[in-house]
Amino acid sequence: MRPLLLSLLLGTALPVQAAEIWVTNETDDTISVIDTDSLEVIRTIPTGERPRGITFAQDGSVVYICASDSDAVQVMDPDSGKILHNLPSGEDPEQFALAPDGRHLYIANENDAITTVVDVDNRTVVAQIDVGIEPEGMAVSPDGRIAITTSETTNMAHWIDTGSQTIFANTLVDPRPRDAEFAKDGTELWVSAEIGGTVTVFDVATQTQKAKIRFSIQGVHPDLIQPVGFGFSADGKTAFVALGPANRVAAINAETYEVEDYILVGRRVWHMAFSPDGTQIFTTNGVSGDVTVIDAASREPIKTIKVGRFPWGAALRPVPGAGGSRNMIQASLPAN
Repeated sequence: MRPLLLSLLLGTALPVQAAEIWVTNETDDTISVIDTDSLEVIRTIPTGERPRGITFAQDGSVVYICASDSDAVQVMDPDSGKILHNLPSGEDPEQFALAPDGRHLYIANENDAITTVVDVDNRTVVAQIDVGIEPEGMAVSPDGRIAITTSETTNMAHWIDTGSQTIFANTLVDPRPRDAEFAKDGTELWVSAEIGGTVTVFDVATQTQKAKIRFSIQGVHPDLIQPVGFGFSADGKTAFVALGPANRVAAINAETYEVEDYILVGRRVWHMAFSPDGTQIFTTNGVSGDVTVIDAASREPIKTIKVGRFPWGAALRPVPGAGGSRNMIQASLPAN
């Protein structure tokens, strides 16, 4: 009898594959693939020049990579590691955000001071939107109605109506905003300011400031505390912020906006990705060339994984069935 059929009859659990964390190494022009079970690098994949931003299609069928010095967004088959084609991304794409519909990719073109909107199915440019100088951070709201571009030199967050592809508001932030994320079902926008050393929280409905979060680490000079990438716990109650050359990740209470912990990681931490169940955080540490794995509950580092030179971006690739074993007989029962 086949193992799958036997499991269905007996109600036993079948093991499933682990998920993967994909890390872009901008000096090596590679991606390191980390198995979330073994916490080891299992593949190294070549890319275009200076890969930075990375994200997967919602169904995991392709991965999008900002090859900044190749002036391309590359579309890769994650199984084979082969580049399928390039999207018309504009010059020097650094970060991007995929809309919830999975069709439109919003790309920050740092050298051109524009946001390029690409239809990934037709491989065509839908719009090019003039923004501030040196755009980098990109985010799209959960309902897909608003896109955000942060411009590092203009020190602004630009609010884009995705229906008309036009800017409807510009909000000043502290110097050199690097990243933006929507929180609380899209009702809040969080923006990190690298040189300002802060994270600003905005009310999305009014585009007004709700809170400003500052950081202080004993023994670390304030100039070294440079917030960049961040993410939120699975329950949305905690924000984790990479603090660059401070070599720390800050854990922030997302309700009170108070900093609760600082977690020591590798040198020059940039960005992060979470395991599928949210129990582990993987941070990219550029100068030390490694990834720190953090236990999200204890807020303690549990492992350092060596990757390529100057790791920058990170993204979760969920493998179908990831998250541990599951009871196959329950999955096979028809819905009534």
